[in-house]
Amino acid sequence: MQFYDEGDETVCEWQPKSHFQGYGNILHGGIISTLMDEVASWYVFTKLKTAGVTYRLEVNFKSPVYTNKGSITLRARLKEINKRKTDIDVRLFDNEGELCSDGIVGYFVFPEKWAIEKLYYPDFDSFFVE
Repeated sequence: MQFYDEGDETVCEWQPKSHFQGYGNILHGGIISTLMDEVASWYVFTKLKTAGVTYRLEVNFKSPVYTNKGSITLRARLKEINKRKTDIDVRLFDNEGELCSDGIVGYFVFPEKWAIEKLYYPDFDSFFVE
């Protein structure tokens, strides 16, 4: 997976492979949920400059995501932050730009110093090294 920042969002483009299908070239819902959690975690890493753990994952499946129709795009942005709980709005689009899934990923975030010492959060610039 490749991640980049675009304005206030963290974006990921990814090419589904057939071994991730659940049925008939349709991306498995568990993989979709994992992808949404992953792009949200990169939002926490790069936009909030810390680490955290998922405390909530809500996914709405709106239409099938096909494994044989090109790459997909995931977009994550901040919905709400309240002390150490952060909700990230995540959307998944197919190769034609159709919204296929959306949801909220809740993260319990840690102070940066604690994340560095206990969770091995690297230097912020490490996320942008090619």
